[in-house]
Formats: sequence, structure tokens, C-alpha cells
Amino acid sequence: MAVPQNKDELLKAINENFGKLIKDLRAIPLAIVDECSLEGHAKGTMMSVANLAAYLLGWNELVLKWLDRYAAGEPIDFPESGFKWNELGRLAQKFYRDYEAISYSQLLDRLETANRRIIAEIEARNNDDLYERPWYEGKWTMGRMIQFNTSSPYANARGRLRKWMKARGV
Repeated sequence: MAVPQNKDELLKAINENFGKLIKDLRAIPLAIVDECSLEGHAKGTMMSVANLAAYLLGWNELVLKWLDRYAAGEPIDFPESGFKWNELGRLAQKFYRDYEAISYSQLLDRLETANRRIIAEIEARNNDDLYERPWYEGKWTMGRMIQFNTSSPYANARGRLRKWMKARGV
């Protein structure tokens, strides 16, 4: 799918990629969601399907935090307080820990809730807000930053998951 260039394309990309991903995540047998047999987000690490869901939830909730801070006129510490863009593997590990006490089904429910809220946030904005003015570092638009951290990771996660499912015969 091409990189979204406007509000409608962004909504379509998020809806399509998330719809396919959540269906696959829900199809994984609960007996194997905690097995660390997927390549992790940090080099040389392994993760579970539950970790993958936690990673996606972490990013979705982080996007919502950015949007909430922006709406409140507060500064945004991209990507997250205490992390730089070249430390995303470490941030992934934080997301795994942040959500490790939550059941897999609750993780997926919370991921769906975060996704719905992101869609509502996009729908509440016009194309100018999303794509016609810089938002981060005077270069990246709000729409592009949302896309980088929602529809793109959804597609990437689904590709990883489908490969893992095929190898496991799931």
C-alpha cells in the first residue's frame, strides 16, 4: 500500500491494516501466545505474540499521548520521555514490560480501543491539520507521524505474524 498522502488515505490504511492484523492476532491459540519464538524488535532478541501485541499497544497509546499533549498545548517528548529514535529496541522492551501483567485477550481489547480512539482523533481533524503543516521537527506532518506509528507497524507486524503462523502451522 502506498504511503498515505491525506486524511482519507490515512484512515483507509489504518482500517485495512488493523482489520487484517487483529483478525490474525485473535486467531492465535492462547496456549502459544506467550512462547518466545518470534524475532524480537531489538537485535538478537526473541519475543512472544503477546509481546508483539504489547509493542503495538505501546505505540498506539504513545501516539494518543502525543495527540493529548498537543491538544493541551504541552510539549511532546518524541518518541517517549527517556528515549531517542535510535533506541527503539529499548523502547520495545519497555512496552513488553509495561503490559506483561495484562492477559492476551485484554491486550487485544485494549489495542482495539486505542485504535478506535486514534481513528476518532483523525476523523476530528481536517486534512490541513494532518497533512498541510509540519508537526515534528518542522518537517513531519501529524498524519505522517501517526502513519509511521500505526498503519506501518500494523502491516509489519502482520507480515511477521503470518510468517510465524505459517512456520508453526497455525
